[in-house]
Amino acid sequence: MPPMDDTATLAEQDACYRALQARDARFDGRFFTGVTSTGIYCRPVCSVRLPKRENCRFFAHAARAESAGFRPCLRCRPELAPGTPHWSIQDASGILAHQAARLLDDPDAWPGSDAGPSVQALAARLGVSDRHLRRIFEATLGVSPLQYLQTRRLLTAKQLLADTALPVAQVALCSGFSSLRRFNDAFMAHYHLSPTQLRRAGAPAQGGTLVRLGYRPPYDIAALGDFLLRRRVHAVEALTDDGPAWRFARTLRLEVAGLAHTGWIEARFDPDQAQLLLQVSDGLRGALPTVIRRVRQAFDLDADPAAINAVLHAHFPDGDGLRVPGCFDGFELAVRAVLGQQITVAAARTLAQRLVDAFGEPVATTHPDLSRLFPLPAVLAQAGADALGSLGIVRQRQRAIQGLAQAVAEGRLQLRASADVPATLEVLKSLPGIGDWTAQYIAMRALRWPDAFPAGDVALHKALGVQGQPQAAKAAEEQSAAWRPWRSYAVLRAWGLLPPPPTRRPSP
Repeated sequence: MPPMDDTATLAEQDACYRALQARDARFDGRFFTGVTSTGIYCRPVCSVRLPKRENCRFFAHAARAESAGFRPCLRCRPELAPGTPHWSIQDASGILAHQAARLLDDPDAWPGSDAGPSVQALAARLGVSDRHLRRIFEATLGVSPLQYLQTRRLLTAKQLLADTALPVAQVALCSGFSSLRRFNDAFMAHYHLSPTQLRRAGAPAQGGTLVRLGYRPPYDIAALGDFLLRRRVHAVEALTDDGPAWRFARTLRLEVAGLAHTGWIEARFDPDQAQLLLQVSDGLRGALPTVIRRVRQAFDLDADPAAINAVLHAHFPDGDGLRVPGCFDGFELAVRAVLGQQITVAAARTLAQRLVDAFGEPVATTHPDLSRLFPLPAVLAQAGADALGSLGIVRQRQRAIQGLAQAVAEGRLQLRASADVPATLEVLKSLPGIGDWTAQYIAMRALRWPDAFPAGDVALHKALGVQGQPQAAKAAEEQSAAWRPWRSYAVLRAWGLLPPPPTRRPSP
């Protein structure tokens, strides 16, 4: 089913209505329904009484619904819906518009700013004029960049008001508003409620921050747990059994608008509601929008299984629920990728543990298993060869870690989802000790590029049946042509064909 807008055919609109009738979570976030009799727009999974077909309008995204005058439903809460990836768009205008949308969605894309970008700054970032950007953006998404950004800010604020006990003034700043007055005016104009009125309706729990994040099924929760368990670094990460699912916790350090925030998060799945429940410590509450964005990327909550499986199911029929695990910090992921070069996952985890024990900053938490932060780029950039060598890290990887750390600390390398993928790959491969395998792995997990493909991966060769061939990497690359633009997911599915090494589940 394609995204909806006012130009959708009657058949497409009828398909949306059937998904609405079934409350089908597979289409959550792929369209929103505006009900003309109420002035409210909802997710496909909303539990309210089904509106009449003639009262329904369908929109590709929330900003389009709000620009048409609809207000978000207080029951299904559109801000909880997973985002919609647009990687399969091929035309130049669509690519430009959706790259701009990705930058507007990502708080990490504008470090040092608490108010987000202007259209002029966004256009300069993309290398086009602001007039051209506005024209393409409106033609593709049906709203202006500022309307899109305003909707994102308001929905972020709505989630923080409903789920947290943050003061309203702090909610305004966290959401990207430059003043409380502008926040109140925008909220009243769009939602016909004051922020305090919505908070009374939501009644957030005091003394804690629990955020709900939606995703589209199917989702192989057990496979993700095994992936995280095999790579867990103690004191930074913890994973424990919790009945049929598991709980994952870790420490985080984030810098938002020049302020450092440290603390911990804990995540667990609620498969019945197709949600991830995120607990955030008080030290990170001031950076909640960034935390939420990082968690969505780390657990690949915005993936669209229907689009991915349409390409990959015939080749990997048992992998429909697999996700590509992201990361919480791109630099950390890159360092751990370097440590994993040409050795087993278990050996790489041992080296990462030594690195954290030697250079990780202690942090006070209320979680019994979390006590350290992953080392900062500036710390590892200054680490001597003797200190790294004493941990068992060979000379080539020492140079790679120091080169990575220096590039990130100096701002020459941005390892986040909104980064320009080809340019970032070039910078990565120009650093000492980083070849195509490492760069592609970083692109897959840190840059969230769904078409990354480490063609030289030995395990991938084994899974694809090309191991031992004179040009195994070329043979793997040729096989992968049919899997574009979802080759990262194909890699995870291919790895899943191999028997896993024995692991012991953690104690509760």
